[in-house]
Amino acid sequence: MDALYNRLLVTRFAECFGFYHAVLPRFTSAVLVKGEPAGPYANWDVDDQAVLALYDRAMMAATLGTGELPARPPAAQDRAMLVFRVDDVDDALAFCLRHGGTAVIEPTDRPEWGPNLRSAHLRDPDGHLIELQSY
Repeated sequence: MDALYNRLLVTRFAECFGFYHAVLPRFTSAVLVKGEPAGPYANWDVDDQAVLALYDRAMMAATLGTGELPARPPAAQDRAMLVFRVDDVDDALAFCLRHGGTAVIEPTDRPEWGPNLRSAHLRDPDGHLIELQSY
């Protein structure tokens, strides 16, 4: 049984699929278990445990009866963030940017967060906030 099953609802499924299909194996050793760029669903696992799933936002909205509501809320602070621990924050950010991510904050040393900690922040193709953090 998967204790946690993180599922991102996305409007740009094909772009997000391409981004996570590149990023997840490199950062987490996850493998694609189900799905394709056309959607509407894809999931990646590590050792038969779910790491992340993508689900088409419009399909979930239809299921919940919320299709008439806006897909994008007005500007607000982020409510969730994916965090990947990586060996090299600078290299990981460059890799993400080559696969459709958008930089928010360039790699920065964060001694106030912990010894030798470095981080960068970016958004996936659908706008979800991601932090890349050194070990």
